[in-house]
Amino acid sequence: MSAIQIQKGVYWVGAVDWNVRSFHGHTFNTKRGSTYNAYLIVDEKIALIDSVYGPFSKELIANISEIVSPEKIDYMVVNHVETDHSGAVPEIMKLCPKARVIGTEKCKLGMNRNYYGNWDWQTVKSGDKISLGKNNLVFLEAPMLHWPDSMFTYIPELQLLMPNDAFGQHIATSKRFDDEIDPYELMDEAAAYYANILLPFSPLVIRKIEEVVKMGIPIGMIAPSHGIIWRKDPMKIINAYLKWAKNETKAKVVIAYETMWKSTEIMAKRIGDGIASTGVQVIIANISEKDNTDIIKEMLNAKGILIGSSTHGNDMLPRLAGFLSFLKDMKPKGRVGAAFGSYGWAGGAAKKIEEKLSETGIEVIQPLIQCQFVPDKAEMQKLFEYGAAFGNKVK
Repeated sequence: MSAIQIQKGVYWVGAVDWNVRSFHGHTFNTKRGSTYNAYLIVDEKIALIDSVYGPFSKELIANISEIVSPEKIDYMVVNHVETDHSGAVPEIMKLCPKARVIGTEKCKLGMNRNYYGNWDWQTVKSGDKISLGKNNLVFLEAPMLHWPDSMFTYIPELQLLMPNDAFGQHIATSKRFDDEIDPYELMDEAAAYYANILLPFSPLVIRKIEEVVKMGIPIGMIAPSHGIIWRKDPMKIINAYLKWAKNETKAKVVIAYETMWKSTEIMAKRIGDGIASTGVQVIIANISEKDNTDIIKEMLNAKGILIGSSTHGNDMLPRLAGFLSFLKDMKPKGRVGAAFGSYGWAGGAAKKIEEKLSETGIEVIQPLIQCQFVPDKAEMQKLFEYGAAFGNKVK
């Protein structure tokens, strides 16, 4: 993709990764690909805000070269150390070795340990400002959103916020703005992004948004480092973040399970029938067949979570164990749940699931339910009633 002007003197110069299908050690499935967004500000001084993943360095340099010679860059601003954003910095600095690198103190430490570059550094903290001429860069530290080094860069004269990993989505598209793509697809990916990356930091998200509001910073555009740029209605994503950060849920239940010979699947579907009979929305997902990223996204606004597994070695099946470990890391609040499962020789999986749900902070509101081998007619009725009772409690 070529460079695109997003505001007067400000250009998107990033790269589109059409083929990437996983992020963060395969914990995030990027079925729609992604983008690595970098922004060039051309003023009396020239600044590059963030770079791209290293393999896309040539695309970044080519896009910059459409606007100015890369050698003219005065400031290389690094909002976040993670290599999908900083990977091209060494190549940029080869072209403009006298440019000053800007970042937080923790960013400097991380960049030095990743790239060992002999660069001119200026560390910044919240409220620090750099004049480019007509425009100023103002910095706002955002530790743990989502790394300790993270910060936002803001141009008050343009009401332009460049928050790196905040407010982003993993979408590969030839379009750059929120009013150019399907709104459902956009918010679906924004929700998946928040649920799988930022949910554990929800209290910090609330505090940071409140801090920005108290500062009276007008925001006319949000240009994140993944996905599209919010120009039509930047408050839409800010309000969504506040809702997600407050762990607001609705009458919805997600049933996630792993099954060996389909008995646990039969249980999941029958419990789901009972829940649906109460008018509560239910999502049923076999974690061996459905992407974990999508399941976690569905749990973002679900009040109820039911987890099931066949028993193997007196424990749950391994993929489900890994899923629950990741769910625990996401620290969901204000949810209720229960465990179920099938077994042949002896039970064990459902009890282990129940223990893990409690460790995760999910309130267990019904006793676990188990079936030996395939549930019979009487057990199928009990499973339906179990689901109906759970659905009524969620309501």
